[in-house]
Amino acid sequence: MHLIPDGTVTTPTGFMSGAASCGIKDGKALDLMVLHSSHDCTSAGMFTTNQVVAAAVVCNRHTLASNDTSIRAVVVNSGIANACTGELGLRNARDIQVIAGGLLDCTPDQVLALSTGVIGVQLPMEKLELGIRDAVSNLSPVGGEDAALAIMTTDTCPKHLAVQVPMLGGMITIGGMSKGSGMIHPDMATMLAVISTDAVIASDTLRTHLVTAVDHSFNRVSVDGDTSTNDTVLLLANGASGLEVRGSEFEADFGNALSYLCSELAEMIVRDGEGVTKFITVRVAGARTESDAHKIANSIATSPLVKTAFAGGDPNWGRILMAAGKAGILLDQHKLGLRIGRGESADLSLVSDGTPCDYSESDAKRIFGLPEFSVHLDVGLGEAESVVWTGDLTHDYVTINSDYRT
Repeated sequence: MHLIPDGTVTTPTGFMSGAASCGIKDGKALDLMVLHSSHDCTSAGMFTTNQVVAAAVVCNRHTLASNDTSIRAVVVNSGIANACTGELGLRNARDIQVIAGGLLDCTPDQVLALSTGVIGVQLPMEKLELGIRDAVSNLSPVGGEDAALAIMTTDTCPKHLAVQVPMLGGMITIGGMSKGSGMIHPDMATMLAVISTDAVIASDTLRTHLVTAVDHSFNRVSVDGDTSTNDTVLLLANGASGLEVRGSEFEADFGNALSYLCSELAEMIVRDGEGVTKFITVRVAGARTESDAHKIANSIATSPLVKTAFAGGDPNWGRILMAAGKAGILLDQHKLGLRIGRGESADLSLVSDGTPCDYSESDAKRIFGLPEFSVHLDVGLGEAESVVWTGDLTHDYVTINSDYRT
């Protein structure tokens, strides 16, 4: 696998994108993008688990249920989520499919539409139609960076990259972009991700790989514990390379590359979280099952008390054990072991067999003061483990979200 750090969703052959300003955001900021493929795409999608869902989620679920073999375009607007907007919101989402389909010479059921932004506001359809026309008029194979800019809300930077993977006969490319900064928590978040590849791959195989990749990436991040109404990850494969993903070895290579790309995009979201100043890896090991380990790690990663301790550089490890204990998983507190350290390493033991270790408080404070560190909890009950990436909870998070609409 070869990483292309400045790669985008249009790096794979046959994909183009265009961006426009509809006037949803202040000034002339880009707030709409269109991704178009020159070939029909096999496609798969994963969506929010929230029971209050945006109109786009409803439409995309319906579209992919009837057509996952000939998708040609994705339209994304930012600034308005089109969630909690009733029947009018659903009609507007469908109208986006109709408008884009007409401009791109395809049918509405070949278009997927995403929205992100403020909940409870209707889309200004006249502005959106003009924006879609503008974006279609400037479609370009090098438009991926503007596309990543156009889908941002409170994000401070665009998030995109691409990878190349050797297949029999040549290289295929996987490119992607994501957005997300707040309302971030599994399953997924106020996050959107659109991933493209020029590989030839069946839709059922595509979905299998997407489920695995999302489970080990976007479903392993938390900024604030809130699962959004609009969460969506889309994966489109247009086959433009002519290279098929076939055979166990090549399928494994494709799956690993996809998981890597999704993990990188997910980490970018956490690092750009609202008010986040630190990136923390929470690893839980020694659990009976991976599901148990994940639930415990999530409980730690989303605890306001733990996250404010991270923000203050206070190694108040009692909060971490408290958060583990309330996860709803049967534990033996006398078997708990806790270590912290720089990056992925964690060589300073704070707790062993449920008992405080003889450690230097200044060493612990130094680690908690780092911009990036790890927390490793071993529950001593099995062999399973899981990782969640999270950030700290700062005053800036409150500032951003206390006047989000004003």
